[in-house]
Amino acid sequence: MYVSEQQAGPPVAVCGFYLAPRKAGFVLHMSASKGNLREMRHHLYEVVTAAGLSVETAESAQLVASELVGNAVRACGPWVPVVVQLSLGEGDIQLQVHDPHRDALPMRQELSPDNAEEVSGRGLWILDAVAPGWIVETTPLGKQVTCSLPRQPTS
Repeated sequence: MYVSEQQAGPPVAVCGFYLAPRKAGFVLHMSASKGNLREMRHHLYEVVTAAGLSVETAESAQLVASELVGNAVRACGPWVPVVVQLSLGEGDIQLQVHDPHRDALPMRQELSPDNAEEVSGRGLWILDAVAPGWIVETTPLGKQVTCSLPRQPTS
């Protein structure tokens, strides 16, 4: 069960960035940009580590969220509106990214993840390694990718 449905503080709102904190996570509506991505990564790190989870867990959540938002930008273009939701469950962390392009589903590149010749195309390999079992669902407003990461408390 995810308890992020309850409000945990006032929202943070600026043009293109609306962060709604929840008791165990947040919901972020943002236009994808370098600055907003940096702020998203910061909030992810702060929420995960404040919950007593390891730096490695926070960095994995940042990596997964960055890959998913990056995929949305490649599919939809710069400044695409995305929704990023972080929910800290009892046994795992659920991370969801929603974008408006329902027909642009993630597709694995025809290359090996250790191919030194290519500079991109490894995002889905990273998801497989960090958050195996991720799923994609089409929605009336686009598509949503959901990933689960294990909770790793600080040592």
